[in-house]
Amino acid sequence: MQKYFDAYGNEVSSVIIEGIQGVGGINVANESFLKLIRNLCDKYDAIYIADSVQCGYGRTGMFYSHDFSGVNADIYTMAKGMGNGFPVAGISIAPKLKAKHFMLGTTFGGNHLACAAALAVLEIIEEDALMHNAAIVGAYLIDELKKMPKIVEVRGKGLMIGIVLPEELKDVKRNLLFKHKIFTGEAKPNVIRLLPALNSTKEDADVFLKALKEELA
Repeated sequence: MQKYFDAYGNEVSSVIIEGIQGVGGINVANESFLKLIRNLCDKYDAIYIADSVQCGYGRTGMFYSHDFSGVNADIYTMAKGMGNGFPVAGISIAPKLKAKHFMLGTTFGGNHLACAAALAVLEIIEEDALMHNAAIVGAYLIDELKKMPKIVEVRGKGLMIGIVLPEELKDVKRNLLFKHKIFTGEAKPNVIRLLPALNSTKEDADVFLKALKEELA
């Protein structure tokens, strides 16, 4: 990253990065890397864009996963969690980027029902302390998963967790679905991705942990 910016920095308009890579397998960007990007963007007048579609909106126990590093991006992209299932997306921008009417054109922009849904989600996140819940239940899950000897690695923060399994256990995800009726995500070839609801309880976590232990036995 440093070498690229040193060579081409004046040609770079922006850098976009997930604080925690979602579909790629729940890979957590370390704090020093995110801070380096911030410093390089400042040095070369580039825009820092935080892709927070999966790792934002409280999923990690902080509103944006970038918050763990103390880094402020210039633009945050959001969707999915914004509407709790209702289709809506948006961005938040730093004060240095001056917003103006008609700056962003969209086919469905300004949908009143979508905006109402997004506001309701924010209210529930605050009223029910769902970010705190995500941090507590997520930490519990991660701690318990790390005790299971057949798991190669556990990655993530809050309720965004990746479970790396050995090649011979690649069918565990399928078995969780068809035998235990537990639906999980995946990243090929052998990573189980957990992104449960932010109001998931320790009791919910125990149901998953019990089923997983059975499949790893």
